[in-house]
Amino acid sequence: MTWQDRHFDWNHAKAFLITAEQGSFSAAAKVLKITQPTLGRQVSALEMQLGATLFERSARGLLLTPSGHELLVYVRAMQEAAEKLYMAAGSHAKSLVGKVSISASESAAAHILPPVLSKLHQQAPGIQIELLATNESSDLLRREADIALRSYRPTQPDLIARKLRDERAHLYGAKSYLQKFSRRSVPADLNQADFMAFEHSTIMQDELKKRGFTLTAANFPFVVANHLVQWQLVKQGAGLGFMVEDVGDNEPLVERALPGMPAYDVELWLVIHRELHTSARLRLVFDFLVEQLGQ
Repeated sequence: MTWQDRHFDWNHAKAFLITAEQGSFSAAAKVLKITQPTLGRQVSALEMQLGATLFERSARGLLLTPSGHELLVYVRAMQEAAEKLYMAAGSHAKSLVGKVSISASESAAAHILPPVLSKLHQQAPGIQIELLATNESSDLLRREADIALRSYRPTQPDLIARKLRDERAHLYGAKSYLQKFSRRSVPADLNQADFMAFEHSTIMQDELKKRGFTLTAANFPFVVANHLVQWQLVKQGAGLGFMVEDVGDNEPLVERALPGMPAYDVELWLVIHRELHTSARLRLVFDFLVEQLGQ
């Protein structure tokens, strides 16, 4: 049998790989942005083509069969080979014309990058910037973005990271809101204040407790994952929230809730895949961001 006779659908292999990594059809379908029935059909088609059962259902959910474990090694190798092919093709792109995708937090995308990217466009008008404003970490190895602006140093060996600077974050409130509190010298003075939370958990409450606050769930009437919306609520006097110093200190509607409280130090890193760093347009954008955002 020749290669042309093997009617292999790469999408079926990808469906199997993502399902194995996610542990369920529903989770894998979300990652692949397809319906769960479609995903199930793709996995079933691969099982029929290979003549092997890849998953079995148990009380703990989907489990790989012995055949599934064995074949998963080869499918992962296929994925890695495809990614290397894509990276190699991108690394040979010497033109300064084309798209570069940058992933950054919502706050950085709105407050830090706009003047920098505007200046970049003036210097390199042939480069189209796709700005991904998300608080999730984009996977550069899967090409969810070309370059990422992050608040932590990555650990993957295939990534190049450059620390840009240290930022400082403070707890802010609208001036009109803070007038309700006669004293604002120690955390206990704000134990009756309202605060912004990013998620339905005690993470923010626990973090503020380390700083001397004594808060309960009642202190967090707003749970807002989007930092930009959260900041608007702070400016409108809905409660207290965190923002980096360069933004918060320059907003006339707000002021630091506790002027004497030490800042939260936040690192700013620029990250890129090491193979993509050989692309002329990506190198230009990366070096430009380092120059503009570095210390």
